[in-house]
Order: sequence, then C-alpha cells, then structure tokens
Amino acid sequence: MAFSNGSYLGSYRLLNLIRSGKTCQIWEAMHDAKNQRFALKIMSPEQRQNAEEVALLKQEYNIGHTLDHPKVIKTLELKLEKENLYVAMEYFPSPSLKQLIQQNVQQLWPIAGKVIRDTTDALTHFHSRGWVHRDIKPDNFLVAKDGDSRLIDFALGIKKKGFFGRLFAGKTKIQGTRSYMSPEQIRGGLVDERSDIYSYGCSVFELIGGRLPFTGSTTQDLLNKHLKAAPPPLEASNRDATPEFSALVKKMLAKEPDARPQQFAHIRDELAGMKVLKTHK
Repeated sequence: MAFSNGSYLGSYRLLNLIRSGKTCQIWEAMHDAKNQRFALKIMSPEQRQNAEEVALLKQEYNIGHTLDHPKVIKTLELKLEKENLYVAMEYFPSPSLKQLIQQNVQQLWPIAGKVIRDTTDALTHFHSRGWVHRDIKPDNFLVAKDGDSRLIDFALGIKKKGFFGRLFAGKTKIQGTRSYMSPEQIRGGLVDERSDIYSYGCSVFELIGGRLPFTGSTTQDLLNKHLKAAPPPLEASNRDATPEFSALVKKMLAKEPDARPQQFAHIRDELAGMKVLKTHK
C-alpha cells in the first residue's frame, strides 16, 4: 500500500510525513482510540522482502523497548505483518541536532550546555542497560527549542560483550557513519561504550566548533584521519569554548580507547561542575 495523509496503518491514522529515507518513512500518526499522537517508523513497501532491513527494524524495537529514560525516545510497539511493518514510538516534534547545526549552529550555543547534558544522560542510561549504539551522531538526537533532547535510532545497537566475549572477539562487520566512526570501528575491531564516546566527541565538536573534527577529500582520506591525525583544538573553531570542555572533548577523541573516558557516567560527572562555553551556561 502507498502511505498518504489520512490513511490507516493498523490502529494509527497517518497525519504528516516527517522524513523519508531509503528504507523507511517516519510519520506523525494519531491513535484515535487513545487520542494520542505517535511517530511511526514504517518500512517502505519495496524493502519488505529485504531480510536485513526487516532485522534492523526488529532490532530498533528489541533495544528501544528495554529503555526507560526521559531523554531517550520511548519505543512502544512493533508490528510485523505482511502489509504493516512498523515501530511505534513517542512523538517528539523537533528537528535533529544535525538539521539545527546546518541551519545556524551559532543559534544553538545558548542551549548547547543543556543539549550536551541531556544527551550525556541519555547515553549513560543506554549503556547502563548493556547496549552499544554504534551510530552516535547529531542526526540521532532530536532537540527542542529549549534544548530538551531525545536519543533515537537503535537499529545498529549491539549488546556489550563480557570479558570472555572481548577476549575471543574477532572481526566485526563495519557499520556506522564515517564522519563519526572510532578508529576501532573503522578497523572492524571490538566496539564498546568507548567507541560511542569517540563518536559523541565528534558530535559535540561539531556542535560547538561548527564543523567536524575530521574531513577528507575522499572516503579513505577521511578514515585515515580518524585513524592517525590528531584532532584540531576545539578553541580554534570556537574561542568561546572553555579550556576544561575542550580538554574533555580532546580526551573523547583519543585514538586508543583506554585513553578516553571509560563511561558516559564519567563524562556526566565531569560536566556537572563545568561550563561548556564561557558566555553561556
């Protein structure tokens, strides 16, 4: 079936197309019986026979429904029927952090401290439930005008490995987004919460610096910089960045996982007594 305003998908009436991608569409929808709005992530008709994409949609739900935190999008229902392949989620009517950065990054700086604290809280919870996200980037945070934020998109998430799992871990499939991938992710090595911390470091560098820490003329050039190049100082891109926050971001972007903060809880604790920007909270 083709999706359109006013049509029904199960118990949900589609109201407005929020975003359309290669494999899924995101719709604002109304559950008439509950008189409540939801966001539906719907598999595109041409992808319904794609076992890998269907598995990613299932993973989105399998991870999302284990999470319960005010800064993480709530994942409520999975429907896998012939004509209905979708995940129902909390409706949070706000653009992604990436969209806001592209529109006018300087307008974000007054709320940047709140955004960073909200997203750090969300990722602390995410990791506490035993998951690694593997695709941390500004696209996967929704941000309201006051800085209230939500972590989204869990399709690439995996369970953290225990000691023996890490000991015998082999090469893994390389998945993620190149501009934010950790060196170990690029190499197909073991990824854990410290890999997400590297990706988060790239994301907050972009938020405060207005640009990514690493860019390249080719894909290989970009990946080589993640692997070998020292990140530029954040203060060079934004002189309002505090030395303390710049030093924290530099640690997040360390090439070796052991040199980074080991948990988001540690980052959250450091941020508690720290200003991100000199002229803003």
